[in-house]
Amino acid sequence: MLKERYVLTQSQKMMVFILSMCLYGLSNMFTELVPSVNIGPIELQIDCFAFIPLALCMLFHPLYAAIGASTGELIFGELMLGQFGGIDELEKFILFSLGMCIGGMIIRNAQSRSQVAMGAIAGYGIFLVLSTIVDIVKVVIGVEDFEAVPGLAESIYVVEGVEFLTDLIFSGTLFALLPTLYLVPRLYGKIEPLLGMKPRSNKANYQINEIITPKFVLMSLVLSVIAFLATTLAELDIEIGVWEPEFVDTYGTQVIWIVIGVAALCSIAIIAYLLKKGKDSSKEDMSNIV
Repeated sequence: MLKERYVLTQSQKMMVFILSMCLYGLSNMFTELVPSVNIGPIELQIDCFAFIPLALCMLFHPLYAAIGASTGELIFGELMLGQFGGIDELEKFILFSLGMCIGGMIIRNAQSRSQVAMGAIAGYGIFLVLSTIVDIVKVVIGVEDFEAVPGLAESIYVVEGVEFLTDLIFSGTLFALLPTLYLVPRLYGKIEPLLGMKPRSNKANYQINEIITPKFVLMSLVLSVIAFLATTLAELDIEIGVWEPEFVDTYGTQVIWIVIGVAALCSIAIIAYLLKKGKDSSKEDMSNIV
């Protein structure tokens, strides 16, 4: 079982959660400010630096790293920038966490480039597939109006399909696959001791059906349905928890850089504290052994 293969204490799980939240949340603040580029009918944009949560999910506990990354996006990329969409944010939170978690769970050997590549593609791909399905279903059941070609409602399949392939090839390759392939094998065994943790075992050999159990599949389906219901409520103009202050319009765009600066300082302070705590924990373990 997975829990027998890699066990962390509650304190270590919280450290993984906070590290993932700070790193990915801070990166998300920058991606929110990068404009998209249109090449004909195709729109290219940096949706997210998915390699950060993917790498952390492969190196540490997948569940806590995935949830930490999604939480960081909400706090840093949405709330602190004054563009929190309320219950509508629940869709990406659930689907992104699910994709990143699966990407990290299927990795047995973090030093195997083929496994890392498979995990990166699977993790980001699952997120895109689920998001595409949710968007299509919203149009099919009539919650959202969309006709890319006048009189041809079925064009949603073509448009969503092209968008899916574009995101998978462009963002999936540049900001998920390649950086993850470079970072994970090099960080394995080096970053874990800094936090007072042992690396995930590379010697475990388990079948995919030990991970993708009926319970796991059922839970994934339930979470996907919850994500769909949340975005449906948002499309019906049922706004719950929306927070979109107009401080950017009031004080200008420079306030965004002030917020980013504050977030960066807070993240650096938190990460420095985690490293110090991990170092102290390592010293205690060594003293206990002696």
